[in-house]
Amino acid sequence: MKFQWAFFFRIALHILEETFQLMQLSLKKFTLPLRHTFSISRESHDFQDTLVVCLAKDDQTGYGEATSNTYYGITVESMMNEIEGIRQEISSFELADPKDFHAFLTQKGLTNFAICALDLAAHDLHGKLWNKPLYEIWNTSITSYPITNYTIGLDTVEKMVAKMKETPWPIYKIKLGTDNDVAIVKELRSHTDAIFRIDANCAWTVKETIFNAPQLKELGVEFLEQPLKADDWQGMERVMHHSVLPVIADESCIVESDVEKCALHFNGINIKLTKCGGLTPALRMIAKGKELGLKVMVGCMTESTVGISAITQLLPQLDYVDMDGAMLLSKDIADGVQISSDGKVIFPKLGGSGVTLLK
Repeated sequence: MKFQWAFFFRIALHILEETFQLMQLSLKKFTLPLRHTFSISRESHDFQDTLVVCLAKDDQTGYGEATSNTYYGITVESMMNEIEGIRQEISSFELADPKDFHAFLTQKGLTNFAICALDLAAHDLHGKLWNKPLYEIWNTSITSYPITNYTIGLDTVEKMVAKMKETPWPIYKIKLGTDNDVAIVKELRSHTDAIFRIDANCAWTVKETIFNAPQLKELGVEFLEQPLKADDWQGMERVMHHSVLPVIADESCIVESDVEKCALHFNGINIKLTKCGGLTPALRMIAKGKELGLKVMVGCMTESTVGISAITQLLPQLDYVDMDGAMLLSKDIADGVQISSDGKVIFPKLGGSGVTLLK
């Protein structure tokens, strides 16, 4: 009798899948090897764990990514557990519009990192089903877009110089957070004419920021990113009144509700898809930032071409972009966007984000 019920259940499930064309969900963990040890003011690592979500329907597969993050207490396993908890509901969701899928996910109480991986996969799948890149679905044009910076992680100044020489680039983001930050930038400047952007990752004080800014401006620095701790709003108000360089929010701008507050304390915002919950909220944050007169940037984690290809679709809407994550890897896991040695972007030919996993 049990065998008969199991047989009929499988038949019924097959009929449901055929009738309603349920999405197939699969989760894959990868450990991404880095070209160099990557250091910022608070941590260093040689490998990066990442989750890739695959959503398949009608012979098309969409891919999304979210990396683990010790600062926010996120692991690949924790994201997988969250998603597995609503696997059946995800599979039965009718994906007509990724925005509706994102709304469904937020109601389920998942972390933004897990939501991001699912949201990116849904957008990629949606575009592939329509056979259109996302930027086209969003009615934007790729005739003009910003060039990504290339990140030089915090290290000995000799190694930082060597990293620059290894990858000549028109714009560098320099990670700082030492007692000798201006001296480091002076030494780096003697080896290149490239534009510099400085990211202190919350390591400076108000006094340091205001004191360093004029010297860094003389050294060809374009802007400062998140010099103070994320919740130091009073300090940022002082910096805004006295810094001779524009200041961009990163750790202070996580979710949609942060944008309006940042407009009173920063000149711009750096949106991270993993932190805000994917492309769906990022699109709203971009629109809100522009409405408030902020410069808008989208940044990346140390991630694969899966995540970077999603960011690429936003390029026409941005003032600045940091999407060098896959360039920092010694081995990638996916095909999609390509970035040439002069910073120009070769957009994927596939719909959606244009991602395929490597075999």
